[in-house]
Amino acid sequence: MRDRLRSWLRLLPFASVLVAGTAAASPEPHAVLELFVSQGCSACRPANELMTELNRDPGLVVLSLPVNYWDYLGWKDTLADPRFTERQKGYAHARSNRQVYTPEMIVNGARSSLGSAREKVTKTIEQASAGRIPLPVPVDVREEDGMIVVEVGAGAGEATAWLLPVLRNGEVPIHRGENAGRTETYVNVVRGLHRLGSWSGAAARFTTPLDTARVQGADAYAVVLQQDRDGRPGPILGAAKGPGL
Repeated sequence: MRDRLRSWLRLLPFASVLVAGTAAASPEPHAVLELFVSQGCSACRPANELMTELNRDPGLVVLSLPVNYWDYLGWKDTLADPRFTERQKGYAHARSNRQVYTPEMIVNGARSSLGSAREKVTKTIEQASAGRIPLPVPVDVREEDGMIVVEVGAGAGEATAWLLPVLRNGEVPIHRGENAGRTETYVNVVRGLHRLGSWSGAAARFTTPLDTARVQGADAYAVVLQQDRDGRPGPILGAAKGPGL
């Protein structure tokens, strides 16, 4: 018995290191980045490349949202969703600016930046996350018996929980328009917006079938807790990445 106790005590330091390493590998997100892009936008490639780099930061939830308002230039964006165009317009309306453009990055649903300007993007992320402080409301996601289970912690205010199916990597050859002859590479392309339910400030749990996230080629997903502003998207209070994102 004494020998077993000694062996167990010798293992404690290794167990502590293991636990500490696990915690460090999965930090709570401090920023959600939404990049509004278009296959018809010749200025978007540097922003797409920057998103690939930013996606390596485990504390960032990186999302690409293709819009359709450049389709008239000769190439119809194969990944665009009219809902993303309306979402971007909603952000513009919230800041009393009706203009939309690509590539635009929205950080935490509150701050806008030119998505291809590395220094501006970095500064916007730092400002929006107050120096990498985690988002104020904890969100946890797991898969259980064919269901996606989302646990949202308590906090201040009201918001809506959203599930965003994501295609982690996408390559699109473009044959017409400003980018004719190019192949554009995208990271974490959002393939839908699924409303999970309302959050009133108290801890809450939401569930949805796993198939909800398996639409239009999606192979991963993210969860976002976001306030509404008169029916338009507002500040993001919490977020979580699904497995593999």
